[in-house]
Amino acid sequence: MPSPSEALLRAPLSYSHTLDEYESFDVTGPIGREFPKVQLSELLKDDAKIKDLAILASQRGALFFRAQDISNDQMKDLGNKLGELTNKPSDSKLHRHALSSKDNVKNHDENGKTDEEVFFVSSVREKENHRNRFDAPLPKLASYLWHSDISFEHIPADYGVLKMAEMPNDVGGDTIFACAYEMYDRMSPYWQKLCDGLTATHFQPVFSRVLQQSKDPLITENRGHPENTGLDFSATHPVVRTNPVTGWKHLFAAGQQIHDGKINGVTDREEEMMKQYFLQLITENHDLQCRFKWGVNDIVVWDNRSTFHSATNDYNGKRKLIRITSIGERPYLDPNSLSRAQALKKEDPLLQVVTPPAEPEEPAQGRKKRQRVV
Repeated sequence: MPSPSEALLRAPLSYSHTLDEYESFDVTGPIGREFPKVQLSELLKDDAKIKDLAILASQRGALFFRAQDISNDQMKDLGNKLGELTNKPSDSKLHRHALSSKDNVKNHDENGKTDEEVFFVSSVREKENHRNRFDAPLPKLASYLWHSDISFEHIPADYGVLKMAEMPNDVGGDTIFACAYEMYDRMSPYWQKLCDGLTATHFQPVFSRVLQQSKDPLITENRGHPENTGLDFSATHPVVRTNPVTGWKHLFAAGQQIHDGKINGVTDREEEMMKQYFLQLITENHDLQCRFKWGVNDIVVWDNRSTFHSATNDYNGKRKLIRITSIGERPYLDPNSLSRAQALKKEDPLLQVVTPPAEPEEPAQGRKKRQRVV
């Protein structure tokens, strides 16, 4: 794994346009692109296209694919390649979710097969593990669900691959994604400078409840990286992070992942205001979001570093997805990195702000005495 100083030297990667031959469209301006006719199983035969897929996911946040014929093993291959082809550390593998132990029957597939690198996102298990959300006397605000996956790990995710296996038999269950680059650009330069110097402790308390309330075995060692170990499920990361693939800064500490954690080095009241403000940047800016309405076997590939997401809890039937998560690098902030808006202005002369030249100073002998206005 590279040292922090080495990590700062990573140059952004360039998209080489190998995917331009496929039909696609942007879902919203800041985030999301759908490829309505591409089969990921075919792209897997070409590493250049998978590398471009990863770069595009980092630039656009989330990529959507319909009616895929890809197997779980092929999804694992895809998850591995997305990170490896974009230079993730050699110690970083696929994430072994704490609840995906081979001894946990709740993570077996329909044939009783288990794979600790394949995690089943099940509405049945969600209701068991998050009883505080579903059995509360009054419903919680939907904003409680916004998060980036596994940021409680010391070495968290770079890319995620999510496939819809079982749709609810009623309606709903969409997933909403939000652009963390755009969230950072919505802050004033003064707030950006403040946040650039902060760290936050990310914490996931659900595993402690699982240990207390059930007999589900947990994976405690090497959850995709040697440093992802133990039962703390807590890690400290910069509030603002640089995505090494794009080189762009973005907000990383927001939503559920720091709901039970802490913004370090500030007062309790300041922390409360920051948590609320960071969450508002997601929930009150619909134009930095996109919403994906699932079909069976649809797949989303997204960059977990610079994208937040939330399922919509608006259905009653069963909902089951298959998730592959790639472990990336230790989060860092390169002080020389730009925001997305700054980077795009620098790349496109038409977007650059031209400062008019200063007027030449009048010679001393030619100056008129100006009346002072009080």
